[in-house]
Amino acid sequence: MCQKASSNSRKNAYFGILLLGIVSLMGDVVYEGSRGIVPSYLEFLGATALIVGLVGGLGDFLGYAARLVSGFLADTTRAYWFFIFLGYGLTVSIPLLGLPLGLEIAVILVLLERFGKAFRSPSRDTVLSIISKEVGAGKAFGIHELLDQIGAILGPLIVAFLMLSTSNYNFTFSFLFLPFVALLVALVYTYKRIGSKTIIEPRKMQEKREKLKRPFYIYTFAVLLNTVELIPYTLILFKASEVLQPTGQQWIVPLIYLLIQGVDAPIALLAGYAYDKFGIRVLVMPFLLSLFPSLLTMAGAELSTLIAAAIVFGLVLGMQESIYRAAVSELTPISSRGTAYGIFNTAYGVGFLISGAVYGLLMELKLPFIAVVFYVLIMQIMATVSLLSIRLELKKHE
Repeated sequence: MCQKASSNSRKNAYFGILLLGIVSLMGDVVYEGSRGIVPSYLEFLGATALIVGLVGGLGDFLGYAARLVSGFLADTTRAYWFFIFLGYGLTVSIPLLGLPLGLEIAVILVLLERFGKAFRSPSRDTVLSIISKEVGAGKAFGIHELLDQIGAILGPLIVAFLMLSTSNYNFTFSFLFLPFVALLVALVYTYKRIGSKTIIEPRKMQEKREKLKRPFYIYTFAVLLNTVELIPYTLILFKASEVLQPTGQQWIVPLIYLLIQGVDAPIALLAGYAYDKFGIRVLVMPFLLSLFPSLLTMAGAELSTLIAAAIVFGLVLGMQESIYRAAVSELTPISSRGTAYGIFNTAYGVGFLISGAVYGLLMELKLPFIAVVFYVLIMQIMATVSLLSIRLELKKHE
């Protein structure tokens, strides 16, 4: 009887993961579909490499930094689903890019979409960690990221086809209203099916939230340094756009972004299973791989080199979106997990802001490549050393 109950619990857990994954899938069709052409669209509107780098970095920073507030509020109010609905609702800013309103408004809409992600992510990750306790955090976040990335593949594919067919940015962005409506339908259905299963028990709600411990903060610092070193995908695409501009083949740029997402999807699932088996030491792999996108992008202007940078970036991204998040759930108590995800994602966003500004400036100043190598190695060595020290801290707290 007990075994049957356990089996049903696992089935329910997988069903909940599947539903949340489908919601993320539809969301990614909208906003990930657009991200492949946002850099070239901003360039079309008059933005420079530095501006594109800053907008990409600032967007990620604001989006991640706001998670500190949204995560804290979610833990305080337990209104996880309110923040999920609010966050996905703001995805409407992407189809609104179809309105010809100029560079400044386009930048505001791009940043607004990042705020939407900030509102929903800590609550969604907390809900995911709650419903998946029967199957393991690594597998849960890996499966979720796999489904998420299916949308991240379909979105850029649709956008690439539309750009190839019409070469019209405004029509392409406006078309994304259709998957946005599908996203809202999927979200309402998911809430009706699993909303009641993600309410934390009253006893736990009355407990005082536990403090986050030192290993979590060391881990967050390690991820911050890792992200500071990793060149943003926006600048990989920006450089590809520059290479392709003389040929008039700008429609290839979203396909490069599609390649990133295509690599991301299977790696996320494989990394999730590896994390459940080997633990936090698996994170050394994406930390070391993070060296290559930065070096390849800054080394040359060959399209083949930039495609190689995109492929390795996809490998790193797949692990960031699955096992980086899973590690947070392993290092934090459930009573403070929304706050923990907020802090973690804020650090993540600070890293993107710094890397976007640094690499954008390096591109503008055209400094010697040796300066890039020095920066990349110093950041990544410090990040890896910090990561490896976590196991010692965990032993102290046992």
